[in-house]
Amino acid sequence: MPRPARTLLAPLDPRRYAPTAERPVRAKARHMDPDSEIQPHRHPWAQVAISVEGVARITAGDTTCLAPAWRAVWIPPDVEHVVTVVEAAELRTLYIHQTATQIGPGVPAAEQAAWRRHRVLEVSPLLREVVLQMDVGMDGSTPPAPALLARERLLGQVALDELRRAAPVRLGIALPQDKRLRALCQAVLAEPTRHDTLDGWAAASGASARTVARLFRQELGTSFGPWRQQVLLAHALTLAAQGRPMGLIAADLGYASASAFTAMVRRSVGVPPGRFFARPEPATPARAGPRG
Repeated sequence: MPRPARTLLAPLDPRRYAPTAERPVRAKARHMDPDSEIQPHRHPWAQVAISVEGVARITAGDTTCLAPAWRAVWIPPDVEHVVTVVEAAELRTLYIHQTATQIGPGVPAAEQAAWRRHRVLEVSPLLREVVLQMDVGMDGSTPPAPALLARERLLGQVALDELRRAAPVRLGIALPQDKRLRALCQAVLAEPTRHDTLDGWAAASGASARTVARLFRQELGTSFGPWRQQVLLAHALTLAAQGRPMGLIAADLGYASASAFTAMVRRSVGVPPGRFFARPEPATPARAGPRG
C-alpha cells in the first residue's frame, strides 16, 4: 500500500525564538501531524530537538536519526536540517546561543569537536522536565516579564548542565551523496521491511546488486547489511514508542526469534532491548508564562 504524500511545512519563524547572550537558551513547542515535514532550514545557533510524544526523524548533513521521547537530537549551528514526523508528534526545541569560539552546551574547548556534529543524546528525567517547564512564547511587541526571564535563565542553566552530562547514543544512520543510492536509502528508511535482501532493494531501484554494493562501499564505507541493521534498530524505536511488546517488534522486523533480535540490539548499542527501549514517565508541559 503506497504511503501518503508528505505535507511540507515552513519552519516557525526561528528569528522570533532567537537566543542571545542575554537569553542564551530559548524553547519552542510545535505539534506536527503524521507524514509531515519541516522544509530544510538552518540558523546560526544550536538546536536540541525532543519529541514529547510521537517520533520525529531529524536529517542533518549526511546523517539521519529518529528522536523518540527519551532521546534528544543535537544540531550544531549553521547545519541545514529537515524534521520529518513518523507519527503525530509534540515537539519541543531548545535554541542555544553559540559563538565562533564556543560550540556546544558550555563545554571546554577540548571537548567541542564532538558538538560540531549532529548527535543523539540520552534525555534524563530532569532534562525532560526542565524542557517541559520552559516558556515557549515567541518574541512579540510586549517585552517578557523580569520574573519570566529570571526563570528562563535558571532553567536554561540546568538544561545546559544536563546536556553536558548526557550520554551519546549510537543511533545515527549515514546517508550518501550519490542521488541514486540516496533514493534507495530513503526508500529503506520509509519501509525497511519491504525487502529483506540487497538483491530485492536493488531490483526495486532499477540497479544491479553489484552496483548498489559498490556505491555503499564508496559512499558510506560499509556494506548494505550493517547499514540496514541500523535502520531496523531505528524502526524498532518507533514500534517501541507505540508500546509494542519486544516479541512483536522482533517479528515485525523479520527476526526469527526474540533472542535473535536481542542479540542484534546488544551488538549495535551494547545494552539489551529492555534497557535501550525503556520509556520515561510522562510529564506535564508547562504553559507559556506571562509576557509582560
